[in-house]
Amino acid sequence: MKADQILSQAQDTITVKRVFGEPYEKNGVTVITAAGVLGGGGAGSGEAPGDQGEGSGGGFGVIARPVGAFVIKGDQVSWQPAIDVNRAILGGQILAVIALLTLRTVVRILARR
Repeated sequence: MKADQILSQAQDTITVKRVFGEPYEKNGVTVITAAGVLGGGGAGSGEAPGDQGEGSGGGFGVIARPVGAFVIKGDQVSWQPAIDVNRAILGGQILAVIALLTLRTVVRILARR
């Protein structure tokens, strides 16, 4: 696969269709999901001196995560953010470690007095 083909596929992959889902309607309520999409790619090619051969390669990556949904009820539109439970747990763990390290330092200072 040539470099321009790889980049063309990457461009087709990272589109607005990946950000907003198809609208879903039930009982007069329409929900449109939204995702955060990050992507990038690169490619290259070259030839060896003296017509000894040529080569090319490349690749791309895409990261997508849900960020929320638009909820439409009649004339009212509201945004409902998605809750990333893993990120919330990680944040809580980081805060707990910081609190324990701070508490340890305070206890050592008080023990010296």
